[in-house]
Amino acid sequence: MDPIEVNILDRGQVVLIDVFGSDDRIATIARTSYKKATKKVNTDEGLLRYLFRHRHTSPVEMAEVLFFLRIPIFVARQLVRHRTANMNELSGRYSEIEEQAYVPDVEELGPQSTSNNQGRALGDNSIRSQKARQEIQFATKDAFATYDRLLHTSQVSREISRIVLPLNTYTELYWKCDLHNFLHMAKLRMDSHAQYEIRVMATAMYELVKPFFPMTCRAFEDYILNGKTLSRLDQQLLTHIMQSGATPTLDDAIAL
Repeated sequence: MDPIEVNILDRGQVVLIDVFGSDDRIATIARTSYKKATKKVNTDEGLLRYLFRHRHTSPVEMAEVLFFLRIPIFVARQLVRHRTANMNELSGRYSEIEEQAYVPDVEELGPQSTSNNQGRALGDNSIRSQKARQEIQFATKDAFATYDRLLHTSQVSREISRIVLPLNTYTELYWKCDLHNFLHMAKLRMDSHAQYEIRVMATAMYELVKPFFPMTCRAFEDYILNGKTLSRLDQQLLTHIMQSGATPTLDDAIAL
């Protein structure tokens, strides 16, 4: 296949390099225990929906996706958390790092959220936000100037000179993952509580993969991405509501 490319953030890039497998392939693998006999009974889409409804993941793991990503280092480090993937990244020991860094728009420079301890509140176009953006630009410029002096004036090795570079420096990597774990990554990283920058990356990746696995992605969206899991207590409360026909109170929930 020809690579499919999407630009993200200010200088970022998501490129779908290759895809292994298809909806039909996943369904065929899932059907292996029953051979062709079940093809007449269950359509491929019905079977794929069954897999996701009952969390049968092995057939979905047989498909794979391969990406080239150009993303800030702090985004790449969040992607590393998904350890089921294979990754090969640009090395600052072998190559000089280009002066390319991510600078957020002023709208992304909000204060710490009071409702999400690890996230940000909405930003604005205030003088404060504009000044904050300038400070990021100045700090980044200064870090790259120091990096250049260490390399070319002080003759310090590449592997040491790189340590002064900031986390918003762009890195490049190839990232390959089986489809089941790719979808797990997408669910976590497209969530509204995920950091904006990785949410943009994950959404771009998912939208590129979706046309190659349309039935699988529909099942994923219905049962995983937009589905809800009920705890034992949730189920008991729901049963209580349905059987009694009464509006539940806080005491009902506490009693369960």
